[in-house]
Amino acid sequence: MHSTQPYKTVAPRKPAASSPMGWLQERTQFVKALLSNPAAIGAVAPSGPALAAAITACIPPSAGKVLELGCGTGVFTREMLRRGMDPASLVLVEQDSAMSSSLRTQFPEAAVLQVAAQDLCRKRHPELDGIGAAICGLPLRNMSQAHHRQLLAAVFDALPAEGSMALFTYGVRCPISTGVLEACGLRARKVGFVPLNLPPASVYSLVRQA
Repeated sequence: MHSTQPYKTVAPRKPAASSPMGWLQERTQFVKALLSNPAAIGAVAPSGPALAAAITACIPPSAGKVLELGCGTGVFTREMLRRGMDPASLVLVEQDSAMSSSLRTQFPEAAVLQVAAQDLCRKRHPELDGIGAAICGLPLRNMSQAHHRQLLAAVFDALPAEGSMALFTYGVRCPISTGVLEACGLRARKVGFVPLNLPPASVYSLVRQA
């Protein structure tokens, strides 16, 4: 069930410090991926710095290793590094071959898995061991409920009891249905709104039901 607790509206902020990927290069890579597989991208532009700040703010300081799903051009990843996270503590999941290759170049100390998020499994991907929190940049509204269940089962199997996964959506409600959340023993809470992202986005945090 969705909580009615108040949430934060996140104002725009200055971009993180310059990275190995320039603005034009990032947009070019994004457009190539969008034209190649629009459903897998699910956006008209890379996520902005305000959304990156909002979703990474959900990661508790004590999280340790962090799993990022659907990293794309690395916008959220760079924000985590700007916040002082150890790049060696990041597990980055990106199915697109060109984007995953770029992530390995940008973040050589991180573990990069080129795999569909719903196919993650601790038995096949020991990098998931020790994960303390997760963030999700996937276009969840373009995915089936069956894939939602597979993804959540894989992520929360790796997370500790208090672990959480933050996600964002351009829709008016959580992109994962109440039925799927309840079947997985989870609940969603809206924790932020980013009006000046393109398009405007809401951030949700998923945790296990009490």
